[in-house]
Formats: sequence, structure tokens, C-alpha cells
Amino acid sequence: MLCLISLFASERFMEQLRKTLGPRKKAIILGLVFLLFLEFVYSVNLIFYGSLKDIFVNPAVAVLMVFLHNVLAVSLIIVGMAFYVEYVVSALAKRRKIELVVVEHPRPFAVIFTAIVLLLSILRASTMVYGRVAMTSLAFIVLLSLPNGIVEGYGVFLSILKTLKKELTMKDLAVIYSLFLIAALIEVGFVQLLTWLVAR
Repeated sequence: MLCLISLFASERFMEQLRKTLGPRKKAIILGLVFLLFLEFVYSVNLIFYGSLKDIFVNPAVAVLMVFLHNVLAVSLIIVGMAFYVEYVVSALAKRRKIELVVVEHPRPFAVIFTAIVLLLSILRASTMVYGRVAMTSLAFIVLLSLPNGIVEGYGVFLSILKTLKKELTMKDLAVIYSLFLIAALIEVGFVQLLTWLVAR
């Protein structure tokens, strides 16, 4: 399922769609896929966060579930960015130029969007642990999640940049998903280490 969803954003698939469909129809198809995928990811998130304590009891299951959760999130970003690019290029390019800034200068936007995603992830982690955003513990959470955040951040940055530049290939997807597997191993490893230290 994940590979099929991400395939929608890959350049080879886009090229095939360009040959068979017009740009507006392709943008509509990507928009519908994005909306369906958004609903699917929302449902999975509810299940994932609802059973988080049970998941982390078994490290192997935790790595698998965190990896799948992160891959779903980055796949949603990829499909959303692909829809944005197709919509801007097909529908707005001749009428409005401001939206083209993101497509023409993808690197600064990718950096800004990655920073926003990481900040929201840190705030979400703080809310999960403390039930609210505890400013006193925010620095500790940032420090603790720094190695994981660097790997995930690079994966998010790469996925946004490649999608906006229309250069996303299956090889790039493999690299991005590998980064999120490494990030899942780091994240679960830290949780297991903290659990061991608290239990002592």
C-alpha cells in the first residue's frame, strides 16, 4: 500500500500520467489520492497513539510500527507535495506567479517545511509524555530526540526537495524509507534505554 501510494509521486509514474492524461485531470487524481490517503493516515494515527504503550513492550514490534507510522507520514507529505506541484503548474501557472516561487526555489521551502514538521513532532512528543506542552522539559525532549530528529529531518527534507524538483525516483524512495528505518531503530533504542535506566 505504501509503495503504491508513493508510486503516485514518483517521476516515472508522473511521466506516464502526463502521456495519458491532461495536467488538470492528473492534478484532480492526485488530489483525490491525497484526500483518501489523508483519511487513512488519520485513522492509523488514532490506532497508533491509542496503543503506544502496548507497542513499546516488544522492541521488534515497536521498530516495525514506528517505521510504518513514519513511512505513512512521509508518504503523505510526498503525495501532498506532488499534488501541489501539479496543481500549481497546471492550474495557476498562467494566472498567478506567487505560487510558482515554491516550485522554482524548492530548497528554502524544503528547509522551512522540514523545520515545521520537526517542531510539530517535538511538541507532539511533549504532549504525549506530559499531557501538555511542558516548557521546562521541552529542552530535554529536544536534546533526547536530536539524533532521531536529524535522521528523520533529512528524510523529510529529501522527500520534499525531490518531489518539488520533480526528480523523485524509486531509488530515492528506497533511500528515504531506509532513513526512516534507521530513525525507528534509534527512537525505539532510546525508549528502551530510558525504560532500563528508570527501572534500575
